Amino acid sequence: MDVSRMPCSYGARLPEWVIEELAAAPATLPTDADRMALAHRLAARNPVEGSGGPFAALVVDTDSGELLAAGVNLVLDSRISAAHAEIVALSLAQTRVGGWDLGAAGSPRRELVVNWRPCAQCYGAVLWSGVRRLVIAGEGPELEQLTGFDEGPMRADWSEQLELRGIAVTSGVLRERAVEVFGEYRRMTVERGLTVYNARGAG
Repeated sequence: MDVSRMPCSYGARLPEWVIEELAAAPATLPTDADRMALAHRLAARNPVEGSGGPFAALVVDTDSGELLAAGVNLVLDSRISAAHAEIVALSLAQTRVGGWDLGAAGSPRRELVVNWRPCAQCYGAVLWSGVRRLVIAGEGPELEQLTGFDEGPMRADWSEQLELRGIAVTSGVLRERAVEVFGEYRRMTVERGLTVYNARGAG
């Protein structure tokens, strides 16, 4: 077998504009609103920059408010369908701490902050990441209705399943701003012809 053309690694890198946004952010984000406001800012800018959809996620030390890592949706930028904001943020946080378990014994409590309920893929990533809390702006049909994305089949008791596994769920943090960002994205898809990369829906 000729393996010379077979890829042996893959990955994604945060765009420079995200790094600049993070450099200008406070060193700590003490409240849920502070954390979500940064996620919304990154999510709103992401499609404008052409990186991917209007999604952003943060991994934060729950008690101190220290930001460990941030991610935006990089599907278009990386050409990797799995490069959702949650996956990017969790992977970068795990890289930073040097381990796959963000909830390992002796480590601080860490949480994932996302500008909407995770999709089917990212729900699984939350389960296995080791975070002890999930903070979301909201849940419901607005995301799919406004953006055209297919979030996949989610079980009705998704939050209860997280709670059973020791992951607390907080919803409704700056929800109205999340819906505004999705509405802005919808306008951009019409005006600029943006690619809605996952819009097939159920067959």
